[in-house]
Amino acid sequence: MVIGSQPGGQAGFGGSEVDSGHTDLGESKLLAPATQFAEQLRAVQRSMVLSTHPQILETRIFHWPDEAGCAAFARQLAASPTLRSDTFISLAGPLGAGKTTFARHLLRSLGVQGRVKSPSFAVLEPYEVNGLTISHFDFYRFESAREWSDAGFRDVFSGPGLKLAEWPENAATALPTPDWQMELEMLDGDQRRVTVHAHTDHGRRLLAGMA
Repeated sequence: MVIGSQPGGQAGFGGSEVDSGHTDLGESKLLAPATQFAEQLRAVQRSMVLSTHPQILETRIFHWPDEAGCAAFARQLAASPTLRSDTFISLAGPLGAGKTTFARHLLRSLGVQGRVKSPSFAVLEPYEVNGLTISHFDFYRFESAREWSDAGFRDVFSGPGLKLAEWPENAATALPTPDWQMELEMLDGDQRRVTVHAHTDHGRRLLAGMA
């Protein structure tokens, strides 16, 4: 499904507003052999996330023609009253797929003001807006289950609010089952194919509200 278009037809994934600790924005680039191997390994890890949470109640595929399409999808999701319940969304995809860009647009649509930082170094960036607690995780540099316990992430996930997790494959054994697992794939230019797996009844209700 195509949602939105970018005014002027300009490529848009990326932006200086995000204080990003790693490259997860912008057009895809040719990768050096070592980087290609790392990406292939991460692709295997991403497939392991599905095996960790095998129950899929529903799957839908969306098409974002550009960043404006991503922003429109985020606005529609933010407008859903179902999202206000406890919701966990995992965001998987290679470097440059637009995980941070989507998270930024969703946070903006929910009312977050000021700079939206990438949690690449801090792992977690928390927000409180309009009575909603939001926890934005980035497990890109996550290395061990002990980090999970020491940082108190179990308490965060057991508490109320919206949780967004980038690079979930790096913490797959510790993470609870997501309501949504979003797989972002890069196509030509700024186009993205987004596969959304609903693993819970809550996730399926949320998916039913998306055009």
